[in-house]
Amino acid sequence: MKTLDELRPNFGHWEKTKDLIDQCIDLMLNFRQSGHPGGSRSKVHGLVTTLLSGAMRWDIREPGKRFGDRFILVAGHTNPLVYAALAVFNEALRVKFEQTGDERYRINNATERALYWEDLLTLRRSGGLSGHAEMSGKTLFFKFSTGPSGHGSPVAVGQALALKYAGCDEVKVFAFEGEGGLTTGAAHESKNSAYGLGLGNLVYFVDWNDYGIDDRTFSSVVHGTPVDWFEPYGWRVEGTEEGENWEAIMAAYLRLFDQEDEFMDTPKMLWTKNRKGRGYGVYDNKSHGAAHKMNSEIFWETKRPFAEQYGVEFNGFGEAAPVEYEAQKEQSRNNLDVVMDVLRRDQELVDYLANTLIGLGNSVPEEISSCRITTENPSKDSVLTDYQNYPEGLFLPPGTKAPNRKALAVFGSWINSYCRDKYGRPLVIASSADLADSTNISGFGKGWEDSSDFGFYDRKKNLEGTILPQPITEFCNSGIMAGLATVNFAEESYEEFNGFFGASSTYGSFSYLMYGLMRLFSQVAQDSELQVGRVIWVAGHSGPETAEDARTHFGIFSPGVTQLFPEGAIVNLHPWEYNEVAPMLGAALATKIPIIALHLTRPPVEIPDREALGMASYMEAAKGAYIIRGYDKDRPKEGVVIIRGTSSTANLVKLLPRLNKEGPNVKIVYAGSWVLFQQQSEDYREKTISKEEINDAMIITNGSLAQMRNWMAHKDIADYSLSSDWDNRWRTGGSIEDVLEEAHLSEEWIWKGIERFYKGITSINK
Repeated sequence: MKTLDELRPNFGHWEKTKDLIDQCIDLMLNFRQSGHPGGSRSKVHGLVTTLLSGAMRWDIREPGKRFGDRFILVAGHTNPLVYAALAVFNEALRVKFEQTGDERYRINNATERALYWEDLLTLRRSGGLSGHAEMSGKTLFFKFSTGPSGHGSPVAVGQALALKYAGCDEVKVFAFEGEGGLTTGAAHESKNSAYGLGLGNLVYFVDWNDYGIDDRTFSSVVHGTPVDWFEPYGWRVEGTEEGENWEAIMAAYLRLFDQEDEFMDTPKMLWTKNRKGRGYGVYDNKSHGAAHKMNSEIFWETKRPFAEQYGVEFNGFGEAAPVEYEAQKEQSRNNLDVVMDVLRRDQELVDYLANTLIGLGNSVPEEISSCRITTENPSKDSVLTDYQNYPEGLFLPPGTKAPNRKALAVFGSWINSYCRDKYGRPLVIASSADLADSTNISGFGKGWEDSSDFGFYDRKKNLEGTILPQPITEFCNSGIMAGLATVNFAEESYEEFNGFFGASSTYGSFSYLMYGLMRLFSQVAQDSELQVGRVIWVAGHSGPETAEDARTHFGIFSPGVTQLFPEGAIVNLHPWEYNEVAPMLGAALATKIPIIALHLTRPPVEIPDREALGMASYMEAAKGAYIIRGYDKDRPKEGVVIIRGTSSTANLVKLLPRLNKEGPNVKIVYAGSWVLFQQQSEDYREKTISKEEINDAMIITNGSLAQMRNWMAHKDIADYSLSSDWDNRWRTGGSIEDVLEEAHLSEEWIWKGIERFYKGITSINK
């Protein structure tokens, strides 16, 4: 970064750039009559300083550069600020390219990537600029989709961690926020995590203006200052109460980065004191989310100082807004053009902005010698997904008793050790809510066979650790994983992903705590042209099998939150026994689906002798559904039993000899993953459970029946099904046997349920 003396001559350019951005914000929101002027305006000084001083190394021409600093707008509602800034910057480059023809000033794939001032007219309209920050199209400058308060904080932590873990901690993550978003629990969790992980490459910029939406100050309910909010968490803090003073802001930035070697493991925060709604004529909370009425008197008053200072005349100045939409649009377009003409007529400013932006772009390194991510990409390694040839050590022999959750530990140790041996680094970084061993996600930190352990990550003692030392922070954990899996080190970042996968676990009953960030990650994966990685969402201790913990911890209903995604955006895996876990994970990893939700249970169950029982191999679990028991070909078919869950399936398997001897002629199908099942051939799906058979089916599940909706051909199936929520009540606690009895999932209840189903089907068919 340049010195203050070197930067001081540029402050006049910054001031004029600020004025241009202010006007773009106003005109954009005036036309759309929607958006957030107050917070956008109060952050302009901070953004201009960050983007033009050299504090942030970035390339406006290519947002996909792997070693460019990353920008997270935690206060995602203030995206008009960024839209306006990019519009001004891109106009300077456009003018300079038209003047010179110099390819340095050309925006790569400008039609799709460059945000020009004309795009400001599309704010909050279909196919135009989004109402909150989204990492897509013309706004790939954003490195995550944000807007929900506080949700960007954990993501910033995760991205900084990915860069540090990769040996690229000279690449920084800048997170912009106001104090309103800092009141969320996510902010507290993120501040703790950033300190614990030693993220010296994380830089927070806090716009301190004391107001949000409601008509009260934050200081009336939140004690202290930005120093109090960050320093006790172990952060380095600098700031200024002169939030409109370029020299004061820049001096604070320079102090923040002074003695970098001493504070290389210390996250950093810069704050500036500002007036919300600066220059807008309406201040504080009243400026938050309400643009001035189009062409109102107060709106024109905000244009008058600019017009007088720069000698311009706005179209329709002082007049009422046109009635017709197209006329409104044309006037707004003309007035944005007036603003941009102020830039075009100032050759010195055009040259400064264009050359500064090019210089910043060129400052982004092409290579970082310490980077652990090579062009060799484990994400493309077929060994990791070829479950048919997985090592024997991932499986247990029949008769062994083990919980399916322990299979996750073994799989994790194998995949990370394999990647370390072949690629020099692990593939999966994992976190848990102080439950690493309990949910067995700690296996990602264990060595495979004779390999050394990775262990817990420690910012001082073990930078190779793959298990994050996270406390009870499910929300933050999921965000860290989402952020980590968004950092792509591939040279062709639009074509492939090369980086880390994330894994995060908690009890299935607490899965809702992870939904918010998983939803945003799913949206990024869907919309962003920059490729992202994968996140494994472990819903541990699911089902009524978590009996001794009682119903506060039962994962009967809550794991259903993993189904609240578009089809194909998440793959849910429900292995019932140990040996099914690895094949299902392998099959899921072979897809391009960004989120893998793995539902595991607590109790050990006996590994069945599938050959003796005439069951399909555990490898068939990778197909999403398989036949446990087929029809007796010599007897009339008497319906299908679709089953899911550990104890429910284990109890049914115990009944197989009895069913074979005296039970109805039913086919039994295990339903482990609807998404994986749909990816199989039509022939396989028809042989497993045909379109006709599914109409004559009952369901047995250890979860809620609603989570089996894809397997239910019609609502009448519910009348003959067995599920933990059979009476629409929360289950009580006790021993596993007690709870399974209450849930109607004991051996005897399952037997009675199948008999009742058979009799019902027989009656209907007659």
